[in-house]
Amino acid sequence: MEEYLSILILVVSFITLMGIGVPVAWALGFSSFLTLTVTIATVPSATTIAQRMGVGLDSFALLAIPFFILAGEIMNKGGIANRLINLAKAMTGRLPGGLLYVNVIAAMLFGAIAGSAAAAASAIGGILGPRMEKEGYPRELGAAVNITSSTTGLIIPPSNVLIVYSLASGGVSIAALFVAGYIPGLLIGMFLMITAAIFIKKHNLKGGEITSLKELSKKFLAAFPSLMLLVVVIGGIVIGVFTATEASAIAVIYTLVLSFIYGEIKIKDLPGVLLKSSETTAIVMLLIATSMSMSWAMSSENIPQSISAALLALSDNKFVILIMINLILLFVGTFMDMTPAVLIFTPIFLPAVVTLGIDPVHFGIMMVLNLCIGICTPPVGSVLFIGVGVARTSIAKVFLPLLPFFLAMILGLLVITLVPELTLWLPGLFGL
Repeated sequence: MEEYLSILILVVSFITLMGIGVPVAWALGFSSFLTLTVTIATVPSATTIAQRMGVGLDSFALLAIPFFILAGEIMNKGGIANRLINLAKAMTGRLPGGLLYVNVIAAMLFGAIAGSAAAAASAIGGILGPRMEKEGYPRELGAAVNITSSTTGLIIPPSNVLIVYSLASGGVSIAALFVAGYIPGLLIGMFLMITAAIFIKKHNLKGGEITSLKELSKKFLAAFPSLMLLVVVIGGIVIGVFTATEASAIAVIYTLVLSFIYGEIKIKDLPGVLLKSSETTAIVMLLIATSMSMSWAMSSENIPQSISAALLALSDNKFVILIMINLILLFVGTFMDMTPAVLIFTPIFLPAVVTLGIDPVHFGIMMVLNLCIGICTPPVGSVLFIGVGVARTSIAKVFLPLLPFFLAMILGLLVITLVPELTLWLPGLFGL
C-alpha cells in the first residue's frame, strides 16, 4: 500500500503544482520532497533532495551540454544559419513551393550542427519567414513547417537530449546514440517534406529561379566550412579521437573561429553571446538537477520497479509495450519539457524494455523522437512558442496547419518503433 501512496503523492503533487503555474523545475523538486516524506522525516527528506540535486550534476558527460549550447549560440549569431539556408535554397528553391523544402533541409543541417531545436526555429524562421511572406506563402503554413522541422536537430547529432538520455540510462554509449540518430532524423525530414508537398499542391505555390551549377557550387563552398563541423565532431567521437565532452569544446572553438572569419561576430559581441548561453545553460541544469532528484526519489520508493512490473504483466510482446510507452510519452510530452521527461521516464521504462530484449539505443532514439512532438504542441511546447513568435502569428491560427505535420511525425515515430534496424544499422556498421 505504501508504494502506491508514494506514486499517488508524486503524481498528484506534480500535476497540481504544474496546474497552478509553478515552474517545472520547482514542481519537480517539491513533488520529489513530498514523495520522500512518506518514508523519511521532513528535514532528512529536504537534505536528501538538495544532496541528490548536487550529485546529479556531478557528471563529466554533462559538461558537453553548456559547450554545445554555447556553440549553437555562436552559430546563431555568426552567419552560419544564413549560409546553410542559401545552400538549401540553391538545391531546392526552384521547385514549386521550394522554400518549404528549404526550411526542412536547412533545419536538418543547422540542427545537426547546433543541436538545438529552439535555435533552429529562431534562426531559420527569422530568415526564411519574410522571404516566404514576400513570395505569397501562407504565414501559418510556413510557421508549421518551421516548428516541426526544427526538431530534427534533436535526433540528428550532436544532440544535448541524447547526452541526457545517456546519463539517465546509466551509460548507454553517446557515440552509438549520435550515430543512430542519422537515419531516423532524415526519415522524419522526408516525411515532413512529403506533407509539405501536399500543401504546395493545395495552395498552388510557385517555384523560384533556377540555380546555375556555378551558383550552386558557390553556395556549397560558402557553407562547406560549416558542414565540416559535423565531420570533425561526429567523426572524432566515432573513431575515438575524443569524447563527446571534448568534442563539444572543439565545436565551440571551431564555430568561434569560423564566425570571426565570416566577420559576423566581433569581440564586442562575445559578452552578449556568453550571457545568452549562460542563461540557457542555467535553465537546463536546474531542470536536470531537480529531475535527477525526482528519479532518485522514485527509485528509493521502488516506483520504477512497480511500473515496470505492471507493464510486463499487461503483455510480453515488445512492440505492444513500445506502443503503450509511446502513447504515455505523447501525453507526457504535451505538458513536460524534454529534459525532465527523459530523466524521469528513462529509469521507469528502460528496465521493462531491456527485459524484453529491446536495445537501449533504439529505445533512446524512439523516446527522444516521441518527445520532439511534445515541444511542438500546446500548452507548454517551447518550439511552438518560438516558431509562432518569429512568424508573428498565433497558436490558434497555426494549430490546424500543424496537425498534418504532427501526423507525419507520429507516422515516422511508428516506423522507427516497429523497424529497429533503421536505428541500429549505422551503429552496428561502425561497431558501436
